Amino acid sequence: MSDNRTASADSPFRPDPGARDEAPQFVLPLVVRIERAAPPARTDALETAARAVLVMLSDERSAGEGEWARAMRDWQDARIRKVVRRARGAEWRRAETLPGITVTGKSAEVRVFPPVPLDGWPKDLARLQVSGTDLDDPDPVPPADPTAPTLWLNPALDMTAGKAMAQAGHAAQLAWWRLPDEARAAWHATGFPLTVRTADPAHWPALTAGGLPTVRDAGFTEIAPGSCTVVADHPALR
Repeated sequence: MSDNRTASADSPFRPDPGARDEAPQFVLPLVVRIERAAPPARTDALETAARAVLVMLSDERSAGEGEWARAMRDWQDARIRKVVRRARGAEWRRAETLPGITVTGKSAEVRVFPPVPLDGWPKDLARLQVSGTDLDDPDPVPPADPTAPTLWLNPALDMTAGKAMAQAGHAAQLAWWRLPDEARAAWHATGFPLTVRTADPAHWPALTAGGLPTVRDAGFTEIAPGSCTVVADHPALR
């Protein structure tokens, strides 16, 4: 279970080229179910996507000689790319037949798949749309629980739900790498409780300067390279 990585000069999230760019590039596919009549709430979708990444990282098939372990190692040796696509109806049912794990939230369903080559997506996933993941929160979002892990979004950035889901997944992964084994085991045993919230603009500078795991986007989509998107605040890392 041990993999205590930290952001470094060759971090998978740094925007500038490095050794990771020389390795074959892989992507972690996530598919969110968005039915026309009952789309999930935005915050629930973000939280479910982050938990899906943690579930994939901690699955026994992703470690050792597991069936997904080689793909997971290849992916983590390169850029830690994640792409969120949407599916409904028959598209979702086809996606569920492919090897992966479905994680459910209050209203959201997200299926995460083992990493695939950047240009080698399975046909039933490649045909799914990346656009159209704009979601809303129909009800007020409660404050974050100060005793639980919270992924804080940059209040100055405007991201689609799909982009924010990927960024939340990045932050959850950085927190997972940074945690000691005992804290990892405890988080895993409780089902990876977490919240995703937009930070108060007045508190954002302190969050980014506090030594917590911080995602700086490579700038492939939507936002400028080097943008700080999410800070992962886990009680065990304070």
